[in-house]
Amino acid sequence: MLEVIGFMAGFLGIIAWVPQVKTVWIEKKHEGVSLPTFAVVALALMLWMTYGIIDGSPSIIFSNVAALLMILAVLIGVVKLRSQN
Repeated sequence: MLEVIGFMAGFLGIIAWVPQVKTVWIEKKHEGVSLPTFAVVALALMLWMTYGIIDGSPSIIFSNVAALLMILAVLIGVVKLRSQN
């Protein structure tokens, strides 16, 4: 049951990034996106992922890998948009 709760929480955390990805990639807007903040969040997620690996928690591993992919999508989009200006 604990892993089910973890997967549900992780899924909601991943869904929370969808509007940001949409804003950057579809609407082509990058104003207000702080790259240092995203870098710190990415580092935190990597540490949580490491914790999940050590603890053997699939929900923590999956959730943080997926969230990192969402953040990577935002970061790549922002860097791409800012390099065009």
